[in-house]
Amino acid sequence: MNDKQLLAYYGLKWNPFLPSIPVEALWQPPSMNSFIFRLENMTMNGGFALISGEPGLGKSKTLQLIANKFGKLDEVVVGVMERPQSSVGDFYREMGVLFGVNLSPANRYGGFKDLRERWKNHVKTTLFRPILIIDEAQEMLTGCLNELRLLNSTDFDSQNLLTTILCGDTRLPERFRTRALMSLGSRMQFRMKLDPYIREDLMNYMDHCLNTAGALHLMTKTLIKTLVDHCAGNLRVLNNMSSEMLSSGIEKELNQLDEKLFIEIFSRQPPKK
Repeated sequence: MNDKQLLAYYGLKWNPFLPSIPVEALWQPPSMNSFIFRLENMTMNGGFALISGEPGLGKSKTLQLIANKFGKLDEVVVGVMERPQSSVGDFYREMGVLFGVNLSPANRYGGFKDLRERWKNHVKTTLFRPILIIDEAQEMLTGCLNELRLLNSTDFDSQNLLTTILCGDTRLPERFRTRALMSLGSRMQFRMKLDPYIREDLMNYMDHCLNTAGALHLMTKTLIKTLVDHCAGNLRVLNNMSSEMLSSGIEKELNQLDEKLFIEIFSRQPPKK
């Protein structure tokens, strides 16, 4: 059964458990509104913000929400780094592409000056700092992170030319405690740490996913509670289990997914004939 048949069978607008759902349908963690409010103020003065947490808690989706929100503003330029593990030379190449500056790897000082000049002109014109978003920032080389710190500050560190959002797993905050990156770590103005979600948040998440996909009838309430209780507070685990339930439900041509199907799929003991 292909995707269109899958969606038609249960009357879904999209598969609510896949990463490719529309950004407008993404669920916002409880701490999201407060963090975005701080970022809105931060774009006026620039600086660094940090998002961290264990894998599967929705860090990348949080960045997707941020990029979508600020990308709608005409005065704000948003750049998203796609290869954080680059060498310093490739780091400057990508920065040039993101902000429309023709950089030569052979003239790194020239690229340094051109990028800063571009940002200064943007600030004078719009009063907003450009935004740079870096996912999987724990993979960045120490040299690139320090280049980012030096690129950002001007007038003896009294002004910021850029608003930078670094996102990574729990290794990233640990790196900022090392001697080489302690200076950058001290510049994190706002931090959002994603922890495993409580049961109430996960129930709200499932209701949101099913409601936006147009299929509140897809799962029984008991099944939703069972899935939530077995995902260890992790959204990725919850989505993977739910997606497997959906595939099995279609295979068995069930009208609704229930806890009986959950036991058949995830029980360690084989089902009795």
